[in-house]
Amino acid sequence: MSPTYRRLTEFNVAGRELREKRRLLVYGSCIFNEYPDILSRFSEGRVALSVCLEAEHLNVVALKLASIFARVDLEEVVVLTVDGSPHCIQLHHAVEEARKVTGRQVNVRHFVIEGGEALEVSPEAVKVARYLSKIQRLLGKT
Repeated sequence: MSPTYRRLTEFNVAGRELREKRRLLVYGSCIFNEYPDILSRFSEGRVALSVCLEAEHLNVVALKLASIFARVDLEEVVVLTVDGSPHCIQLHHAVEEARKVTGRQVNVRHFVIEGGEALEVSPEAVKVARYLSKIQRLLGKT
């Protein structure tokens, strides 16, 4: 069954479906058309909401996520984006920022699609991706 296309910014932060399922999938909106099978698999048992940080400001998305975290006792949040997109990487950062500012210990899992496969990425990798100097050192080019 294919998920319905719904935007995060248009979803009630404490909507009944989210309160009942307590599992959220936030995904880059291009995945809806580009990788429908992967999206369908990740949507099972979760409220799937799309985000395009090329069209929506990071601060709006992060505040919306923080509002959800503050109001709903979520069991899990999954982030699914394409790898290599300068816009999609911001979605991973927005989720981590929302978790940080709310102080909620939400179980967050990060995935990127590369070569038609969804690969899990650690929260530590998401954090390091914010710091170009750290990446430069990891590359051994300081």
